Amino acid sequence: MRVIGFNFTKISIEKLKEITEVPKVKTEINIPEIKGVKSTILKTKEEIIEAKFEYIVNYEPESAKVNIEGRALLSVDPKIARDILKQWKKKKMPEEFRMLLFNVVMRKSALKALLLEDELNLPLHTPLPSLRRAKEK
Repeated sequence: MRVIGFNFTKISIEKLKEITEVPKVKTEINIPEIKGVKSTILKTKEEIIEAKFEYIVNYEPESAKVNIEGRALLSVDPKIARDILKQWKKKKMPEEFRMLLFNVVMRKSALKALLLEDELNLPLHTPLPSLRRAKEK
């Protein structure tokens, strides 16, 4: 299983009011659709699965919101692809596929969200590494 395509289709960030206290930040990922895709461009023995996603960051109490939507294309063994599509009919996913998909969505979307949050002077939804002075002995 490997990622062969990834793109954003919607990027939205809104600062609803000034943030005067440390906000409670909630992040969620939604997968509204998974389907098989036929490609005339890519010739592969594997099947192609398209997964649409939403990456949402809410700053509470209702002070800001980041909404990123897009789609990921994954090349998958035909047997695994059938299992993914069969389970998706029940709105479920095989664990290995879910982990790969969520990690890709988080990695790409979190970076985009961090850039946008910085532009609007919002607290970052995930901490970045920082240097600290070493303790003297």
